[in-house]
Amino acid sequence: MQVLQLENAEFLLHVCELVNQGHTVSIRARGNSMRPFVESDRDVAVLTHSDTYSKGDVVLAEISPGHYVLHRIDRIDGNKVTLRGDGNPYGTEHCMMSDIKAITCQFIRKGKTWNLQTSQFWKLYSKFWVSMLPIRKYLLALYRLLWRGEFPERIKRLFKK
Repeated sequence: MQVLQLENAEFLLHVCELVNQGHTVSIRARGNSMRPFVESDRDVAVLTHSDTYSKGDVVLAEISPGHYVLHRIDRIDGNKVTLRGDGNPYGTEHCMMSDIKAITCQFIRKGKTWNLQTSQFWKLYSKFWVSMLPIRKYLLALYRLLWRGEFPERIKRLFKK
């Protein structure tokens, strides 16, 4: 099998074209901005077209020419949209409603498909995680320590002193 490699912007431009034609497109997650529930190189986002978007939706947006993010809608103010990755307690991105190219309808995580519209777990998680913004930085720090396996070593060092 031959593997074709494209730059991210070129690849996502083709993804957007397919979504505009009415196709559903699956892409492997890249980056850590949607941690802890979407992991880079493991999870898959299933994208589709939508004419309407709401706070909490996970969307593919072009925030500057050729620069795409798959983030959650944090706020909608008229035609202006604020996006935030689940793994980012501080930074936000901004775009116009017309810059949203697709909505995530499903995530495939560890072989299990989560339908974002019908999964009660996913809806509950989304509401919980969005509401935890003030303390999310602490939850993410704990997750990173545990995920990287550094937590036990740091504890050991505390007791060695």
